[in-house]
Amino acid sequence: MAQQFCCQFARLPKLINLKKSGVQMPLYDSIGKQYTTTRIPDYRIVQKIIDLLNLPPGSLIADIGAGTGGYSQALANRGFSVYAVEPSSVMRQQASEHPQVQWFNSYAEALPLADKSVDAAISILTIHHFSGLEKAFREMHRIIQDGPIILLSFDIRFAQRIWLYDYFPWMWEDALKFLPLHEITSLIEQNTQRKIEVIPLMLPDDLSDLFAAAAWRRPQLYLQPEVRAGISSFALGNPDLITSGITSLAADLSSGKWDAKYGDIRQVIEIDAGYRFLKATIVN
Repeated sequence: MAQQFCCQFARLPKLINLKKSGVQMPLYDSIGKQYTTTRIPDYRIVQKIIDLLNLPPGSLIADIGAGTGGYSQALANRGFSVYAVEPSSVMRQQASEHPQVQWFNSYAEALPLADKSVDAAISILTIHHFSGLEKAFREMHRIIQDGPIILLSFDIRFAQRIWLYDYFPWMWEDALKFLPLHEITSLIEQNTQRKIEVIPLMLPDDLSDLFAAAAWRRPQLYLQPEVRAGISSFALGNPDLITSGITSLAADLSSGKWDAKYGDIRQVIEIDAGYRFLKATIVN
């Protein structure tokens, strides 16, 4: 709880230096330099996280793969205390200070937190970057007293195949390489003995957190370099394929071809793009 925040922090073990273990430098040291420009926490996602946590204000939450701390700060602003764990110095340096957020330089697979030291853990659109899901899930389970693990992930197999994947078909193909949702839930169950609830996240048309499919009704946003820089599939994608898609999309938007072919999507309020919340709770 909030009153325990500082003393809990003082009792924590020293941070783990994963460089000595041969772990590569964090991915987002290279691709996360403008992350705060377009990855602004969406208030509806924040509220959904709070609803799924189902914990009182003052509870201590571990945010695993916290990035620049957007969702950590959003929770802190709603009365929670947060341990934000993020291995990328580039990401951490972009975070604004908050008295209820304490930062840790480490990885999900080796959390520098004591056993049963937090009330719950969250990880928002990060597990596809983890190097060892089994270890990460065991670590999350280890540090929690009796609250839930809340994950936001995606499985493209559940998604509507919208216009985005006509211009950037490699995004669809690459996403199919990620573990399917049922395998992820099985890994959580096997490594934590928790029960899993899966909750779809329908994407509204005006999300502030511009992750991969967030601008599904705003195609012009994908023409902006800063938007693409905040999406790992673009930041890591083949530059030639990206340029080809951008050129075609820009031309079709300019000529009206995009509207003629895909304009009906502007009448849609929300879509299923394959994003799912997972809530893992202890079986009593």
